[in-house]
Amino acid sequence: MTIKDIFDTMDYGPAPESASEALQWIADRGGIAGHYIDGKWGALRDDFASNNPATGEKLAGVTKGTADEVAAAVKAARKAQPAWAKSGHQRARVLYAIARLLQKNSRLLAVMETLDNGKPIRESRDIDVPLAIRHFYHHAGFAQLMDDELPDSEALGVCGQIIPWNFPLLMLAWKIAPALAMGNTVVLKPAEYTSLTAMVFAEICTQAGVPPGVVNIVTGDGDTGAALVNADVDKIAFTGSTEVGRKIREATAGSGKALSLELGGKSPYIVFEDADIDSAVEGLVDAIWFNQGQVCCAGSRLLVQEGIADRFYAKLKSRMDGLRIGNPLDKCIDVGAIVDPVQLAQITAMVDANTEGETYQIAAPEGCFYPPTLITGLSSASTLMQEEIFGPVLAATTFRTPSEAVEIANNTRYGLAASVWSENINLALDIAPKLVSGIVWINGTNMMDAAAGFGGVRESGFGREGGWEGLAGYTKPKATAKPVKPATPFAAGDGASADPLDRTAKFYIGGKQARPDGGYAQPIFGAKGKLLGHVGIGNRKDIRNAVEACNAAKGWSKTTGHLRAQILYYIAENLSARADEFAARINSLTGGKSGVAEVDTAIQTLFTYAAWADKYDGQAHGVPIRGVALAMKEPVGNIGILCDDTPLSGLINAMAPAIAMGNRTVLIPSAAFPLAATDFYQVLETSDLPAGVVNIITGDHAELAPTLAAHMDLDAVWSFSSSDVSGAVERASAGNLKRTWVNNGLSIAPAAQDYLQAATEVKNIWIPYGE
Repeated sequence: MTIKDIFDTMDYGPAPESASEALQWIADRGGIAGHYIDGKWGALRDDFASNNPATGEKLAGVTKGTADEVAAAVKAARKAQPAWAKSGHQRARVLYAIARLLQKNSRLLAVMETLDNGKPIRESRDIDVPLAIRHFYHHAGFAQLMDDELPDSEALGVCGQIIPWNFPLLMLAWKIAPALAMGNTVVLKPAEYTSLTAMVFAEICTQAGVPPGVVNIVTGDGDTGAALVNADVDKIAFTGSTEVGRKIREATAGSGKALSLELGGKSPYIVFEDADIDSAVEGLVDAIWFNQGQVCCAGSRLLVQEGIADRFYAKLKSRMDGLRIGNPLDKCIDVGAIVDPVQLAQITAMVDANTEGETYQIAAPEGCFYPPTLITGLSSASTLMQEEIFGPVLAATTFRTPSEAVEIANNTRYGLAASVWSENINLALDIAPKLVSGIVWINGTNMMDAAAGFGGVRESGFGREGGWEGLAGYTKPKATAKPVKPATPFAAGDGASADPLDRTAKFYIGGKQARPDGGYAQPIFGAKGKLLGHVGIGNRKDIRNAVEACNAAKGWSKTTGHLRAQILYYIAENLSARADEFAARINSLTGGKSGVAEVDTAIQTLFTYAAWADKYDGQAHGVPIRGVALAMKEPVGNIGILCDDTPLSGLINAMAPAIAMGNRTVLIPSAAFPLAATDFYQVLETSDLPAGVVNIITGDHAELAPTLAAHMDLDAVWSFSSSDVSGAVERASAGNLKRTWVNNGLSIAPAAQDYLQAATEVKNIWIPYGE
């Protein structure tokens, strides 16, 4: 195309980026991507091919890591970890050096990413590589500050990390930077389609002076990833599909490994009738056709208010007609190639199977390309509105009122991201907290930064990457835990009752005393064999009733921290009035003399979390936009808790922080000493606590734990039980990928911040401002 042709047609001329340097880099290293273990290149085998998605040509061979090779990488990481964790300043210097070298090699990395993944070069160059660099700079700062700002935290140890193919370098940075900053060492497995930028990064690690064994990279496919999950690591950090994430949750259950999952999404893109339509259309182009829609937080569900729907669709179609699809190395291209023919076939099959609505597509080149697609007139229950397509396909529907928009937006099993478009900031800020999502962008989309956590809820996973909240996943409290000693119930003596009246304690469900569904009770004896009373034996239906009561009490999560604090103080006041009675009960249950001290501890705990109820604040993150990212700490929702064997404080230690943060709870008290907990609901009944916020069911932990953890309406399960239930809880939680906090058979004494962190989700709301 000549300059005259360009002036005559106003078409964009081709502006190709040369791939010669990147291709030469691959050739100079034998044309194979292989392992980087203990600071050295390991096996280099051409086990399968890595192809250029845009052309189908082979870029390199890829070595498929074996279980033995994964074990060797883990061994190297284990050996290097203690020395690496010693000096935060030295870690900061190394992370800074990595960031500088990434900058120096930015063009090579951008070209390599586009060759390997198929995304447009301008996205690799202007978004992926700069943000990866930003993560290493940012986390160099965290390494420097760790000793002062996180004095009670330490590294987990060796972290196994598995990343996807849609953002190979960026996901590597998100995983490796915080892990190294906190003193961990890593074994990373890149995606089988996209291993090449990880190889460039390995060389950068050598140049930056990363000590041998601190960063290890093992290439391969799903089998290699499975070997890493099963290896002797202290944490698995996974980004990928919900299906695989669920399998990893099941595989790591009971192993004691920390786990973070950043999974799929079906993010709503909500446009109100007062929105700047042209801006919203342009934002939508980035939300769904960025990286060919192969983005977990892509705005793949368009919700438009009815009054502007026709006009919005017309403008969107006109904008679609101007999208340029083709060679990803052309700087003028908007939409590149799908990563692999397998992914292309999956996208095609899902769209072809749809029989609803109207489909609008633009032309696409032959090969591994899929045309940007808009499908309007879908119902919220449509398969394309519910299932992640992971391609350049936008599913659209309409709404009438803001409440209907929220209802449709939350009608999904995912909860990763959302976009809200309105010129009425009051409306936007009213909608944002109502969306079940880890991130909400207002009048924007795909805004991300190392200072603000990224992650979701529901089946979008748990854990955050980036920001202060992201560091929690790579640290643990400095403490030496001992094996927990189960409390043994006392046996019957002469059968005489310590109380002349029969005392059969009921459950406490929905603010009322309730008989057990099964109709069975068990006797509780004191140290001298006297019968102290009976408690009900809970079952699946009792758990169901308690969770339904939690759901009926959702208004508790909307109350102010001040109100929750008042009620916690009132509970403490009423417990204090009966302190002698509770102390005597505890002594009779345990046969000891600790009752007075335990009641005093319980009252102090209630005061502590009453104090925190209106003080555990969020943050305004300093992100590089003209605006703010507000990290809002929201309640998790419904939490099931298996309490430890301290009769009263074991219940209150877990209950108080959970309800202080606005959660509703199902509590299973100590199986050996339950009567103090069943006495406690008499205190709750007189303390103005709304019905359903606290529910108490007695019974055997081993029997109730799997049912509790499998319930699809519970959002988290905590287990401080002396019974061996940690594995059962984690395994059963995979159904809806709820958060878990288990003791793994160890006696732990969490700090207040640990409880508060477990009782909240962080939602980052991005609010740009200015004209």
